[in-house]
Amino acid sequence: MLNWQLTIAVVGGALFGLGVFLLIRETSPATPALAPALRRLHQAQQRPSAVGTGGGELQWLTGVTRWLRPPHKELALLGRTPEQYALSLLLSALIGLAAPPVATIGLAAVGIELPLVLPVLAGLALAAGGALIAHQDVVSKASQARREFSRAVCTYLDLVALQMAAAHGPVQALERAAKVCDGWVFDRIREALRLAQLQMHSPWDELRDLSDQIGVPELGDVGSIMQSSGTEGAQVHETLRSRADSLRDQIRTDNLARAEAVTGRLDIPGAFLVFVLIGFVLYPFLARI
Repeated sequence: MLNWQLTIAVVGGALFGLGVFLLIRETSPATPALAPALRRLHQAQQRPSAVGTGGGELQWLTGVTRWLRPPHKELALLGRTPEQYALSLLLSALIGLAAPPVATIGLAAVGIELPLVLPVLAGLALAAGGALIAHQDVVSKASQARREFSRAVCTYLDLVALQMAAAHGPVQALERAAKVCDGWVFDRIREALRLAQLQMHSPWDELRDLSDQIGVPELGDVGSIMQSSGTEGAQVHETLRSRADSLRDQIRTDNLARAEAVTGRLDIPGAFLVFVLIGFVLYPFLARI
C-alpha cells in the first residue's frame, strides 16, 4: 500500500513539475520567429483561407478563449495570441488545482491523513489564484511595454521631424526614420510601414490601425500629423517637434507619479520598522517594572 501511494506521489510530482516547466516556457520571452512575422505581413491575403481551414496548433482553445474574454490590446502589444493567453491561464489553474492533492498524497505516504475537503478547497482557491496571477502578469508586462513604446514614439517623432526638415516627403520620412533605431518598437513600426507598402495603403492609416490595435494613442498622433502633410501639403516639422516635447513632458509626469506612488508604499514598512525599533528600546525598561 505504501509503494502504491509513493508511485502516485512520484507521478503527481512529475506532472506538477511538467506544468511548472510549461508555464515558465509560455510566459518567458521567446525568440522572434520568421514564419509568424511573414503571416502578419500577409494577413490580409491569408485571412480567408485561415478561417476556412481553422489551422494552428492551439485552435482547440478558441472556444475557451471566447469565454475568457482576453485583453486583446495587451496581447497584441506583447505579440501573443488569445490561444496562448488561454493556455497560460489553464496551465496556471491546473498547477494550482493539482498542488494540494499531490501534497496530500505525499503526506499520506508518511502517515499523515488530511480531510478530503481540505485539499479540494485549497485546490480550487489555488487554481483561481494561479489564473489571476497569470492574467495580472500579462497586464503588467503590457503596461511596461506600452510605456516603453511611448518613449520610443517620442524618439520617432524627433526623427521624423528631422527627415521632414531635410526636405524628404512624408512617406519617405516615416520609412527613413524607422530605419535609424533598433529595438522591438521600431521593428513593429517598420513592419506596419512594410505592410502598408505591400497592401498599397497609406502609411499613416497603417500606423493609426497599429495604434488602435495595441492601445498606444501616441503612435496614432504620428499618423494623424503626417496625414495632414501627405494630403494637404502642410508643413508639419514644428508640429512634430511640439508633439514630441509634449509627449516627453507627459512621460516625465507619469514617471514622477509612479515614483511618488512607490515611495508612498515604502512608508508603511518604514513606519513598521520604526515601531519595532521602539519596542526593542522600550522592552528592557518595561520588563523591569
